[in-house]
Amino acid sequence: MGDWLLSWRFWALLSAGFAAATAILAKLGIDGVPPDVATFIRTVVILMLTGAIVAAAGQMPDLARVSGRNLVFLVLSGLATGASWLCYFRALALGDAGRVAPLDKLSVVLVAVFGVVFLGERLAPHHWLGVGLIATGAGLLAWRA
Repeated sequence: MGDWLLSWRFWALLSAGFAAATAILAKLGIDGVPPDVATFIRTVVILMLTGAIVAAAGQMPDLARVSGRNLVFLVLSGLATGASWLCYFRALALGDAGRVAPLDKLSVVLVAVFGVVFLGERLAPHHWLGVGLIATGAGLLAWRA
C-alpha cells in the first residue's frame, strides 16, 4: 500500500475535493426540491454507500464492539451532522454556492478553537495565523459589496 494512502493529508485533501463537488452537485440537485427533501435523499445515499463499504470490508462484527461512550458521541456527532446538512442545503437554496461553501468552512476556524478549548490541543502561532486567514477569507467571500 502506498505511503500516500496512510497520509492524513492525502485523505484531508480528498475530502476537500469531494466537499467541493458536494456543493456544486447539491446546488444543481436542489433546483425545485425542498432543501429538507434533498438532505434526506443525500443521507439515504450516504447510508447505503457506507453500509456497503462496512459490509465489503467485513467490519459488521465491529458494530457490536462500539462502547456506550463511543455510541453517545457518535450519535451526537450524527445529530450535529444532520443539523449542519439541513442548514447547508437551506443556505444553498437561498445563496450562491461560491459564497455559501466558504462561509460554511468557518467550521475549520471553529474546530481549531474547539480543539484547543475542549480537547486540549495546541496550535503554534503560525497555525493561528492560518486560522485567522481562513476566517478573513470566508468573511470576504460572504461579504456583499
